[in-house]
Amino acid sequence: MEIADLERHPAVERLRAWNPRAAEEVSESRGEVAIGVPRELLRGAAERLRDDPALLFNLLSDITCVDRFPAEPRFELHVHLVSIPHRARLRLRVRLSGENPVVDSLLLVWPGANWMEREVFDLFGIRFEGHPDLRRIVLPQDFEGYPLRRDYPVEGPR
Repeated sequence: MEIADLERHPAVERLRAWNPRAAEEVSESRGEVAIGVPRELLRGAAERLRDDPALLFNLLSDITCVDRFPAEPRFELHVHLVSIPHRARLRLRVRLSGENPVVDSLLLVWPGANWMEREVFDLFGIRFEGHPDLRRIVLPQDFEGYPLRRDYPVEGPR
């Protein structure tokens, strides 16, 4: 897909009409459009993508994270969306600093975000502001550290 086509993607146009900063960057890989969204606009952008009749991204299929250590911003949160009525896929990318990896919870937009956010918290240490039960879901409660961070010791904590 050409850059001009990406800029005319309905999700990009609708988000930028709502807030010109809402779609900072746009890219495409293997037919899936990815939109870079600022951390502070994530929840508002998610609500618009879900509620806009021209878009209707009504299914949150996954939330995951990439640790780009030692680069800064260190973390990249990926939110994978599907519009079942329009048979479309979309990925939101949010960059988070290593110093303060906090982003608004999407639980109020898609209730299915609950365990996905807990898993990302458990393995990467990303905190989801407003999540009602943000605690470990995979590892024991007394586990120290976040094992999917690239600076986590391969042999485990010493």
